Amino acid sequence: MQQQLDELAQQLGNLLLERNSAVVTVESCTGGFIAEVLTRIPGSSSWFERGLVTYSNAAKQDLVGVQEDSLQQYGAVSGVVAKEMAVGGIQCSRADLAISVTGIAGPDGGTKGKPVGTVWMAWAHRTGKVINHQYLFPGDRQQVRIASVEHALSTAVQFLKECDRN
Repeated sequence: MQQQLDELAQQLGNLLLERNSAVVTVESCTGGFIAEVLTRIPGSSSWFERGLVTYSNAAKQDLVGVQEDSLQQYGAVSGVVAKEMAVGGIQCSRADLAISVTGIAGPDGGTKGKPVGTVWMAWAHRTGKVINHQYLFPGDRQQVRIASVEHALSTAVQFLKECDRN
C-alpha cells in the first residue's frame, strides 16, 4: 500500500510542479497522514505548502474558518464542513489546491446515520472550483485512514486535471 500511496503522491507532486502550484492539506480523521505521505516524496518542499490537522471542532473554526452554525447543523462529518475546511485551507495559505478530510475512523463514534467508516472529503482550487464526496470505507481504523488517503490523493490528481480543462 505504501508504494501505491507514494506513486499517487509523486503523480500529484509532478502535476503541481508543472503548474508552479502547491497543495495544502486540512485533515481531521487522517490526523496528518496525507501530509506525511506527500512529504515522504523527495523535493516535496517545492509543491507542499502546509498541512493543518484540524481534529477538534475548535481547530476547524480557529484555523480554517469553519462556521459554528455548520458544525451544529450538519456535524463535523459532513459535506458542508468538508467544503468549508478546503476553502479555508486555500484562504489561509499560498496553495492553489486544498484537500480536506473529515470522518469517523472508529472504532467508536459511529451512529446509525453516520457509521464508522463514513468520510467526507473536499477539494478546492484557488479559481473557486470546489467538489466534495462522501465515502463509506470498510475495515478497522487504520484501513479507513489508508483508504481515505488513497482516495484523497487519487481524486486530487483528477480534480487538478479537471481544473485545467475548465
